Amino acid sequence: MSHVLYFLKQIHSYAGNILYLNLMAMVLISLLDGVGILLLIPMISMSGIVNIDAGNSLPFDFSGFLQDIPNTIGLSVILAIYVLIVIGQNLIQRNITIRNTNIQHGFFRYLRIETYEALLHAKWDFFIKHRKSDLINLLTVEIARSSAGTHSFLQFMSSLIFTFIQVGLAFLLSPNITVFVLLCGLVLIFFNRKFLKKSFALGNKNYTLGKEYLAGVTDQINGIKDIKSNTLEDSRMDWFRKVTKGMLDEQIEYSKMKTTSQMYYKIASAVLIAVFIYLAVNIFHAQGGQLMLIIIIFSRLWPRVAGIQSSMEQIATTLPSFKAVKKLQDECREAREFTLSEDLESQPVQVLQEIECRNVCFSYQQNDSYALGNINIVIPANKMTAFVGRSGAGKSTLIDLLMGLNKPQKGELLIDGTPLTNEKLIALRKAISYVPQDPFLFNTTIKENLKIVAPEASEEQIWEALNFSSAAEFVRKLPNGLDTLIGDRGIRLSGGERQRIVLARAILRNPSILVLDEATSALDTENEAKIQQAIDRLKGRMTIVVIAHRLSTIRNADQVVVLDNGSIIQKGEFGQLADDKRSMFRELLSHQIKVTL
Repeated sequence: MSHVLYFLKQIHSYAGNILYLNLMAMVLISLLDGVGILLLIPMISMSGIVNIDAGNSLPFDFSGFLQDIPNTIGLSVILAIYVLIVIGQNLIQRNITIRNTNIQHGFFRYLRIETYEALLHAKWDFFIKHRKSDLINLLTVEIARSSAGTHSFLQFMSSLIFTFIQVGLAFLLSPNITVFVLLCGLVLIFFNRKFLKKSFALGNKNYTLGKEYLAGVTDQINGIKDIKSNTLEDSRMDWFRKVTKGMLDEQIEYSKMKTTSQMYYKIASAVLIAVFIYLAVNIFHAQGGQLMLIIIIFSRLWPRVAGIQSSMEQIATTLPSFKAVKKLQDECREAREFTLSEDLESQPVQVLQEIECRNVCFSYQQNDSYALGNINIVIPANKMTAFVGRSGAGKSTLIDLLMGLNKPQKGELLIDGTPLTNEKLIALRKAISYVPQDPFLFNTTIKENLKIVAPEASEEQIWEALNFSSAAEFVRKLPNGLDTLIGDRGIRLSGGERQRIVLARAILRNPSILVLDEATSALDTENEAKIQQAIDRLKGRMTIVVIAHRLSTIRNADQVVVLDNGSIIQKGEFGQLADDKRSMFRELLSHQIKVTL
C-alpha cells in the first residue's frame, strides 16, 4: 500500500483537486451501478415470469414505490429508469475516462518537462559525474514507464471505489454472508503479498537491464567506426544476445508471476461463490431475491478485486523507474547553477579591463589532488591570450573555470575586479562564444545550425560569418547551400568543414569573449593561415582565449601562458618564450618543428 500512497502524493502534486473530482465521479458511478442491480428484483417480479421476494432487507422500499404505479405501465417505468441509469452511468464514465487520460498524459508531460528543465540547469560537474546514456534512459524509457504506473494507479482507485460501494450494498442485503466473504477475501490478499514484493524486485531488474541495454547500444553506435575497423562485430553481438536474453527472461518471469496471481484469484473466487451460496441457503436461509442480488454483486465484484491486485503489482513494477526519475530531479536541483529566474534576462557582461584568476585551485573530486593549483593570471581585455602545454597540463580545465562551468575550490575569478558569482554566470555565458576541439553540430541544415545562436541573423550576416571562417566557398558548392542537411553531429561534412561551421557560428553570435579550444586542429595549412588572419583581425574587438597545440596558430598572441601539471610555469610574449632555450615552450616548439620537417 505504501507504493500506492507514493503515487497518490506525486499525482496530487500535479493534478490537484481534479483528481478528487474524478474520484467523486467514480463513487457516483458505483452508486448508480448498485441502484441498477437493486432494480433487477422488481423488474423480474413485474415481468410475471417468476415471482421473487427479496424480503425486507432491501435498502430501498421498492414495493411502496410500485404500488403507486399501475400494473399496466409498471414494468415500462422500471425499464425506463434502468435505461436512464445506464445512460447516466456511461456518460459519467466517458467523462471520467477522458479526465483520467488528461491526468495520465498530462502527468507524463509534466514529468518530462520538470526533469528536462532540472537537467538543463544542473552544473557542469553534474554531467561529468553521470553517464550520458543513463540520462537519456531516464528521460525516455523510465518516464514512459512511470506514465504506465499512473494509468495503473487510476485503475486501482476506480476498482477500489467500486469494491467499497458494492460491498456496502451487499452488507445492507445480508451482513452475515458479506462478512464471511470479506474475511475470505482478506485472507486471500494477505497470502498474496509475496506477489507485490516480487513485482517490485522485477521492476528493479527491468530498470537495471534497460539502463545497461541503452548504455551499451549508445556506446557501440558512437564507436561504430572503431568496431568495424577492429572487426569487433562478433563480440558486440555476443554482448547484445546476452543482455536481450536477460530482458526476455525478465518479461517472461513477470508474465508468469502476473498470470499465477490472477489464476489464484479466479480459482478462489469460484470456490468462495460456491461456498457462500451453500452457506446462504443451508445456514443463513437467505431468500431467493436476496440471494440472487448477492450472487450478482459478488460475481461482478471479484473481477474488480482481482483488478486491484493486478494494478498494485503493475504499480510496484513501475515504481523503481518512477523513483529513479524523482531521484534524478532531486540531484539536478541540488546541482542547480542558477537560483534566480531573472538571471535569464541579464545582459551579456562587457570585459572592459581584464579577467583575473587569483590564487585559483580546482579538483574534480573532493579528496583528489588539485588539477589546477595556485593559478594567478591576468587576461587583458580585447587582446589574445594563448594557453599551451602538454596533454593533461590543465588547459581545458582552466578554460572551463574561465567560462564558469566549474567553480574553484580555492581562490576566485574576477571580471574587471568584481568576483564572479552565481548571479553573474548567465551574463558571462551570454558574452562567450566557445569553439571546442571536437565540434558539435545538430542534425539539421547549416542555416539552422548557425541561427540557433542568433535567431534574428540575416542571410547577409550568415554569409559574412561563413566568409570569416573560410567556410563560404565549400557551403556554396553544397547541393542545397545553406539548406543542406549535414547529418548526425555533422557527419556528412569533413572534420575541417565542421570546425569552420562551428567557428562561423561562434562569430555570428558577436561575443565579447571568444574561446578557441584547438579550433584549427582539423584544418589544413592553407585554411589554418586564413583562420589565423581572421583571428588577428578580431584583436581589439573582443577578448580572445586560445588553447593551441599548433604553436604557429598563436604566433601573434599578446600573451602566452605555459602550463604543466596544473601550474603556470611560464608566461610572456611568443618571441620572448621562444628565445628562452631552457624553457618548456622552446622544447614544445622544437618538437613541432621537427615533426613538420
